[in-house]
Amino acid sequence: MIGEWLVRGRDDRLSAYHVSPEAAWCRTESAPGGSWGAARTVGGDKRLDPVLALGQGPDRYVHLVSWRPMGPGRSQLVHSVHFRPLLAPLDWADMGRPGGVGDRTGTPAVAVDGQGRAHVFAPDDGGGLRVRAQGQKGGWGPWQDLEGAADPRGGPVAATDASGGVQAYASGPDTLMHWRQAGVGKAFGALRSVRARARPDTLSVLRTSEEDTSLFFVDTSGDLCVWRPGGEPFALLPAAGPGPVAAVRCRIEGYDCTLLAQRSFSGRVAFAAYPTEQESAGAWWTESGPPLPEDAEVSLALDAEDRVVAATLSPSTGRLLLSRLKDEPGLALTAWQEY
Repeated sequence: MIGEWLVRGRDDRLSAYHVSPEAAWCRTESAPGGSWGAARTVGGDKRLDPVLALGQGPDRYVHLVSWRPMGPGRSQLVHSVHFRPLLAPLDWADMGRPGGVGDRTGTPAVAVDGQGRAHVFAPDDGGGLRVRAQGQKGGWGPWQDLEGAADPRGGPVAATDASGGVQAYASGPDTLMHWRQAGVGKAFGALRSVRARARPDTLSVLRTSEEDTSLFFVDTSGDLCVWRPGGEPFALLPAAGPGPVAAVRCRIEGYDCTLLAQRSFSGRVAFAAYPTEQESAGAWWTESGPPLPEDAEVSLALDAEDRVVAATLSPSTGRLLLSRLKDEPGLALTAWQEY
């Protein structure tokens, strides 16, 4: 999964998305804070590869992107939109691949700009990174080359900044790369990069101020690090586990904080929080909940009352567990419940 897969929709219901070798799936609250319905397939009956990228715009529509196998050595990216949690998502629509006919090029990412247009990022055949954006009147524009990309590893990640423009990040063998639109619908600016050794598939991104997004990654020494372009990466604390962190901005005791969650090496969920963009204040992990299957993933969202909700979901079992942040001092969570 690329992007937070626990999402608050247009009607304030939470939805959880996951992908299996057969299809993409969605489960939704019957009402905000209520029970959860059974899993439903997303986008029709087209067979997918087990990869799913999600992005959400200011209209709270959820855009989903995956790869569809088309035959030996051939795949296409496909796109769907989920307008409201209790409605069926649109059927998967083919959107091609960077470089024309061929096989999968790598894990995609999707972000939605301030005007509700999806931007899909994917590696190309030549070791670069490309983006394709929806047009104002529908359809898709051409694949654009994000110049300067150097052999991106793992999947790119993308986010929308406060201006409504889109930003993208990728990691190379010894570098982190960043591209930013000058504004909604504008061209992407020149590459900004910094030397760092990020482990593939550990990148995640969060908008942390009116000006900035922050990239989280695990480096090859095992530290969880933060990078905001214009500065140097900061080693926040040792990573709790091997995969990416989930991240959300929230209020803790009245302060603007960034809350992180990661599946730990012990199999439980580890949480850490610190004042947003004040990494020097320090952070430490607190583990919570039962041990989870090896394929369990973690996601964070704010519910209809702007309370933090943490979720874990195992694609192999379909088991969904939820916990909420209590209205108490500190990082206090409710007991985990299965839905």
